[in-house]
Amino acid sequence: MPSETLTRLSKWIADSGYCSRRAACRLIEAGHVNVNGLPGKHTDRVSANDVIHVEQHLIQPFPELEYQIYNKPVGIDCVCSEEDPDSIIHQLKGKQRVFPAGRLDKDSHGLLLLTNDGALCQKILHPDFFHEKEYCVVVDKAITPLFCLQMAQGVEYNGTRTRPCKIIQTDTHTFLITLTQGMNRQIRKMCRSLGYTVTHLQRTRLVNLQLDGLSSGTFRDLTSEEVKTLKNTLRPNRPDELQETAEAISKQSSSGL
Repeated sequence: MPSETLTRLSKWIADSGYCSRRAACRLIEAGHVNVNGLPGKHTDRVSANDVIHVEQHLIQPFPELEYQIYNKPVGIDCVCSEEDPDSIIHQLKGKQRVFPAGRLDKDSHGLLLLTNDGALCQKILHPDFFHEKEYCVVVDKAITPLFCLQMAQGVEYNGTRTRPCKIIQTDTHTFLITLTQGMNRQIRKMCRSLGYTVTHLQRTRLVNLQLDGLSSGTFRDLTSEEVKTLKNTLRPNRPDELQETAEAISKQSSSGL
């Protein structure tokens, strides 16, 4: 990037691979970012001529971009904290700095995308992009057709209603669910509101990325074709597309029960 090009501070930090843009905003808000020796502000625009420190680390902009899949085991926390013995950061020792593009609960496991591509991470996390995430879920009692229909049409809890989703029952207590949003502990809360408790939750797919037999606790680099397809898929939807998508998913889910 030319030195005269000015970039918003949070985007610069994300593009450096230090963390996601959302996390960068939190670090700025908490006073953990300095620009040329002064506290960083959300309105700051910076370039390669500026000296930027985050949590006392000098930020080196624009490293080679890395994309990896990690099959996260249960018990690993996606929060990047040196002080937390269960933090994913301790699994990344010796690797070029990457960070999770989104999170999986500590008591869930499965596919996690790790990258230092801040722009890509921002697109994956943005709620307007409606990217698919597929999970295999086991609950504590037998699943009914009504449960599947209610999950597919969207569930209301804590004053909000979830988007319509795809759901396929695969066994008496097991189903596959494909979400296009990522609210905190969403599947567990959806099930709880309908009288079920999740006993097992695994993410099996994120957009075009799949585990494909990757062993628990191990990593693999994305292929160039996977990265290309992922980037080509990451585009926002227009409001009319979002409505059509929601109606189609609801219709398909209901007709399949």
